[in-house]
Parts: sequence; structure tokens; C-alpha cells
Amino acid sequence: MIAKSEREQIIALIKQEVVPAIGCTEPIAVALCVAKATELLGQRPEKIKVLLSANILKNAMGVGIPGTGMIGLPIAVALGALIGKSEYQLEVLKDSTPEAVAEGKKMIDSQCIDIALKENIEEKLYIEIICEHGNDKATAIISGGHTHFVYESINDKVLLDKRTQSTQEADATNVELSLKKVYDFATTAPLEEIEFILEAKRLNKNAAERSFQGNFGHALGKTLQSSKSEQSVMGSNIFTHILSYTSAACDARMAGAMIPVMSNSGSGNQGIAATLPVVVYAEENHMSEEQLIRALILSHLTAIYIKQNLGRLSALCGCVVAATGSSCGITYLMGGSYQQVAFAVQNMIANLTGMICDGAKPSCALKLTSGVSTAVLSAILAMEGKCVTSVEGIIEDDVDRSIRNLTKIGSEGMNETDRLVLDIMTHKHCD
Repeated sequence: MIAKSEREQIIALIKQEVVPAIGCTEPIAVALCVAKATELLGQRPEKIKVLLSANILKNAMGVGIPGTGMIGLPIAVALGALIGKSEYQLEVLKDSTPEAVAEGKKMIDSQCIDIALKENIEEKLYIEIICEHGNDKATAIISGGHTHFVYESINDKVLLDKRTQSTQEADATNVELSLKKVYDFATTAPLEEIEFILEAKRLNKNAAERSFQGNFGHALGKTLQSSKSEQSVMGSNIFTHILSYTSAACDARMAGAMIPVMSNSGSGNQGIAATLPVVVYAEENHMSEEQLIRALILSHLTAIYIKQNLGRLSALCGCVVAATGSSCGITYLMGGSYQQVAFAVQNMIANLTGMICDGAKPSCALKLTSGVSTAVLSAILAMEGKCVTSVEGIIEDDVDRSIRNLTKIGSEGMNETDRLVLDIMTHKHCD
């Protein structure tokens, strides 16, 4: 068993990275930063300047903003100023009302909001907000983490300045992980220390079930649940239920439903993909609560471990990371050993590496479905003792080195892809 002091560090890390969120985390983080700058200003701003890194811009362009029926950043910025409370963190807009949305639309029409790309920065997660009223000016900057403020000022008075810290220091808990340590923690930690992860099941399953009742995004989850789709093509079974629940929760979230989900590493979609495949598999196989808790911890902590090396935002679709976690959780529920869990990770990396992130949007449900489909397939292969070998592609005998290869491709090798994707997205001709 892992020593108590290290267990406490890992638990703190999970609690830091697995948190509730309403709406896509990039525009919500922008709204959070606007709320903070407005609070510093102490009055409603007359002008709001928004400066963003390319990755934040990419993930905020095509996604619904909860409770508004609108897409994109301007309404998130307006509501952040009008009703946002920074103490709510990633639920910053939960007090939104139809009246606030109507007022937000007026604010947008007044053209007081200016959104632009922040030039010459290396940080992929960067939000700078400057709010002005008369001669007063307040500035707030988030960097390195969706809720991590590094700078605050009012007029010439600097209240906070942590801009010289490295991105790693955005994490309050810096734990050295390996896949074996993740597995050992998940399978041996005292149950009472980790049962809090069941809140992820409650929130994300609720999001899926509410999505089935509505018609959100591309309604992929609802379509997969329909008798026509299931019976004629895929059948009604655990596999299709995993796909329908996962995609349904994503459908609602990307469409801007006012439904909280449990996120992972700053991403609601990653939280969904790390949770629901494991929950559905466990419930439909009548697994015990302890088995479910340990599988969810294994899934979420694996995703956190990979994201530690990949970075918060990258050109690599986060569903690859989160689905790798859920593959580990499902393998564990199938009775898999550490070796078989490691096989599942190797199989995932050999398959989905290179799936691009082209922003947060309703069609993310399709990518999540691809990810969790591969998660189930990788787990089945792992349980049969089948694993992609080190003579193939980027796979190495050491699973942690394979993970490093995956994250290196995502964080370094795909930077030009990232630039090209953003260029295409910002120059599309949408008639």
C-alpha cells in the first residue's frame, strides 16, 4: 500500500482536477476571468478587452453557453461581467437568468466587448481581461489552469503577480506519478478515502439521462438509444449503452445545457469519458460499489497522469486521454491485473494517437464515442493477453515511455497542426 502521506497528496491532486463544471471550460474560464476583473473594478465595466491564447480561442468559438441559447465568447464575456461570481469557479454563470441574457445581448450590441488573440505567448492556456469604467481600469489574468489567477490589478495597484511561475506551479499538488503507482493507489487506498469519486458518477449519469429527455446538439446519444439504431445495426447491449450514455452527456454539455458535469483536468468532456463507460459497465455487470469506486479512481487518475505530461490544452483531442483512463477502469472491472491494464493503455496509444482537437463543439460527441469504442476494444484485447508490441509505431516495452511518446506528439509534434486548425477555423466562409 502507498504511504499515507503520498496517498494524501494523490487525493488532493484528484480533488483539484476532478471538479464540477457547467458549460465548456474554456468560455467558462473566460467568464470567470471577466467576473474577477469586474469585481476588482467594483462596478459594471463600460469596456471589456479580452486577450486569449489560440487554444482558448479555438475551444470557445463553436460551443453553446449554458442558459443562453447562444454560441461563442461574447455572451460568456457579457454574463461574466453582469452576473458572474468568481467564488463559483467553473460554475461562475450558474446564477444566469433570462433577464441577464437579454441584458447581455444589449451589452454585445453596444460593441463594448473587444476579443483578440494574445500575441507572442507560449502558454496555451492564457486569458487576460481588462475592464474599464471612466478612468478606472482593472486587469485579471488566468494562466496555466482554468481557475489559476496569476495577475490582478486595479489602476496602478498590483494585487497579485505570479506570472513568473512555471506552468507546473499552477498545480497546488505536484505528485510524481507512474501507471503502476496509479494502479496501486486505485486498488489499495482505503475505501473511505476515495469514495468521493462517486459524485462523478452522480453528476455525469444525471447529465446523460437529462440529455435523453431533450434534443441537444447532434443528439448522438439519443440516436444510439433509439430502437431503430440499436436493433438494426448495433444491437442493444452494454457496448451500445456505454456509447449512448457517454455521447448523450457530451451532447447536452456542448449544446450549452445548464447541467453540471464532473470534469477532469479542466475538461468536462474528459470527465464524462473517464466516468460513464466505467459506470455503465459496472452497473450492467452488477459490480459492487467498491469495484466501481476503484475503477473510477483508476480511470480518472490515469487521465490526470497523462495530462500532467501533455498539458492542459494541446492539438491532441482530450478524448484520447480520458478514454485511455476508462479503458483502464473497464479492464480492472473485467478482472484485469496491472499487466493487463498496461496492455490496455498500450493498445489505446497505438490506435488513437493523432486525433486532432478542432475546438469544443457539438460534434465532440462523435469523437468521445470513437474514444470509448476504442477503450472497450482495447480492454477486451488486453484481457485476452493481446498487446501492441514495441516493434510497432510509437509503442515501447515500458508503458510509461509509450505515454511520454503520446504526450510528446501532442504537446510538441502537433503544434503546427494546431496553428493550421485555428487558421482554418478563423477563415471559414460560413454562408
